[in-house]
Amino acid sequence: NLSDVLWEAISNRQVLSLYQGLGTKNLQSFIAQFVYFYGYSYFKRLYLEKSGFKSIGTKANLILAAAAGACTAIVTQPLDTASSRMQTSAYGKSKGLWKTLTEGTLSDAFDGLGISLLLTSNPAIQFTVFDQLKQRLLKQKLKEADHDSSPVVLSAFTAFLVGAISKSIATILTYPAIRCKVMIQASDPDEDDDKTKRAQRKPRKTVSSVFCNIWKKEGIPGFFKGIEAQITKTVLSSALLLMIKEKISATTWVLILAIQRYLLLTREEGSIFAQNLEMAVVGHIS
Repeated sequence: NLSDVLWEAISNRQVLSLYQGLGTKNLQSFIAQFVYFYGYSYFKRLYLEKSGFKSIGTKANLILAAAAGACTAIVTQPLDTASSRMQTSAYGKSKGLWKTLTEGTLSDAFDGLGISLLLTSNPAIQFTVFDQLKQRLLKQKLKEADHDSSPVVLSAFTAFLVGAISKSIATILTYPAIRCKVMIQASDPDEDDDKTKRAQRKPRKTVSSVFCNIWKKEGIPGFFKGIEAQITKTVLSSALLLMIKEKISATTWVLILAIQRYLLLTREEGSIFAQNLEMAVVGHIS
C-alpha cells in the first residue's frame, strides 16, 4: 500500500526517486488541461449554436465532455505512456523523456490509447456530477438570496468540496480501467539492467491479457490496488482546479458588471462578453 512504498523509498535512501517522471507528468497535465478546457468550451458553444438550445442537458454534456477527453487523450498519449514508464521504473533507473519515447517503436508510445479513450468517461462523469451538484446548491442559495444582489456563486470551500466529491465518484467508477492502463504502460523491471532481455521483445500487452492476469493473481481487490493514492492525488488536484475556476468565474462576472455599466451594454451583450472572457481566462489559467 501507500505507506509500504514510502517506507521502501526511505529505507533505500531513494526518496527523490518518488519524483521520477515529475517533469513529464507536469508537461502532460499542462497540455491535457489546456486542450480539454478549450475543446469542451468549443464543443459546448458549437452545440448551443447548432441546436438553438439555451442550456445543455445531462446526456449532451456527457457526450461533449467525452469528445473533449478523446481529443486530449490522443494528443497527450505519448507523454502519458512515458510518464507511466518513468514512474514504474526501479528506484533511480528512470530514463529521460526523449530516451523513454525513442527506445521503442512509434506504436509503443501509444500503448494504452484504446483504454485511455475509454477513460474519457472519467472527466465526463466528474464534470457532470459537479455541474449537477453546483446547480442544486445555486438554486438553494438563490431562493435564500435577494434577487437584486450580485450573482450567486459557490464559495471557495463549497466548490472545493463539490469538486472533491465529483472526482471521487468518477475515480471509483473508472479505477479498474485506470489500473489496467498503468499495467499496460508499466516498465518491465526485469529489463532495466539486462540489454539481452531488452532486445528480445515480449508479446505486446493487451487489455484482455492484463485483465485476466489481475483477475487470476489478485481477484477483484486487485482492480482497486493503489486507489487510495489515486484518489488522494486526483481529488486534491481536481478540487483545487475547480475551486480556482469558480473564483475566476466570480471575479469575471464582477468585472463584467462594472464594464457593462461603464459601456452601457445591454444585459444580453454583457452576458455574451462575460462568457467569452471567462472561457479565455479559464483556458489560459488551466
